[in-house]
Amino acid sequence: MAKHRIVRWSKQTLPTDSEVEALLHAEGYESFTWYDVPGATYRRHKHDYDECIWVIQGSMQFEIEGETCLLNPGDRLYLPKSLHHTAEVPGRGVSYLVGQKRT
Repeated sequence: MAKHRIVRWSKQTLPTDSEVEALLHAEGYESFTWYDVPGATYRRHKHDYDECIWVIQGSMQFEIEGETCLLNPGDRLYLPKSLHHTAEVPGRGVSYLVGQKRT
């Protein structure tokens, strides 16, 4: 089974929603913007498509194969299809783009 991948944002200025959307589209993803309130949780689940979560504001925490991953603004997480994961929103809430690639 394929493994997830985290890409941390390393530039000084954060990307805008439109920049993130353009980058996701260039990688072959369809995308939409989503917002979750503080304390939101997603129980263990999987998708039948590859997914990319790219945080714009706030933070989001995932558990994948026993590993806890915290995403902050600019960070992105690539989840291959069929990989079980959970997610929760600590703190103030989170705004992010969701990329979906169906093959």
